[in-house]
Amino acid sequence: MSIPRRFLPTISSLRALEAVDRLGSAVAAARDLDLTHSAVSRQLKSLEEQLGVNLLTREGKGLRLTSAGRRYARSVRHCLDDLARASLQLRAAGDRNGLNLAVPLTFGLYWLAPHLRAFLAENPTVHLNQSTRNSAFDFAAEKFDAAVHFGAPDWPGVEFLPLAQNRLVPVASPNAGFPSEATPRDLLEMPLLHLASRPGAWESWFLQQEVVPGTLRGPLFDQFLSLCDAALAGQGVALLPDFLTDGQLDAGRLIRMGPSFQDSGNSYFLVWPQEAEPTPELQLLIEFLRQRGKIRSQRPTRSFASTVV
Repeated sequence: MSIPRRFLPTISSLRALEAVDRLGSAVAAARDLDLTHSAVSRQLKSLEEQLGVNLLTREGKGLRLTSAGRRYARSVRHCLDDLARASLQLRAAGDRNGLNLAVPLTFGLYWLAPHLRAFLAENPTVHLNQSTRNSAFDFAAEKFDAAVHFGAPDWPGVEFLPLAQNRLVPVASPNAGFPSEATPRDLLEMPLLHLASRPGAWESWFLQQEVVPGTLRGPLFDQFLSLCDAALAGQGVALLPDFLTDGQLDAGRLIRMGPSFQDSGNSYFLVWPQEAEPTPELQLLIEFLRQRGKIRSQRPTRSFASTVV
């Protein structure tokens, strides 16, 4: 249901109220808005008359917001911020159609970015916006068309498109001084680097190598990128996703310390809300990634043995 126009104040009166709340006086607000003091006062008086609520108290020549005025000003500030953000996005996009994605940082940089470059080359009229999100959220409360989800396909109310398996590789710097032909049991004696969000990854890797690890300790990192930096600096052995390690291994900046580990319970998915029809731009992206997935599934994966001389 649309709101009657008589309840919609002018932008100028709302900006005046927000500025008074933010700066503490009508004089400062007038200076910020490049208006006269009397012009700001008239805007505020008109706003009060339209709403039928006292938003300010007059103290001599000064103005002070009432509690209702402060509450309203906070809501107005959010609305003005949203309006400014939407205007900037529209200006940046021009005539192109927007597509808003929520993406985990490392996956977005190292796996998704090359695919998106190819997608945008094929679809130059699409304007792509990305924000970092590392966990599930409510699509109804966020302005995203789709997101990348890591884990099991358990996000309620969304459709799933598999993107990549979670294949982790134990790696270390060649300058760290670790034995080049270390066995999985040898790794128990080396400093192991852990990702805080996946504390059981090393234990799962050892069990897959038929080694009972016992208690595993080591420094924690909150992002794969910082975990990779620590491994490059020679601080220990890290379990990193293959999309992050492949380039480092090829360049010789990292070396493999054992077989890769396939975490069968977790994968990367593109997800979008079931209750909303995908936009034409999202439909293009879904089909593009689906076709890319068919091509990738035909490619062999490199084994640990093939990398050991």
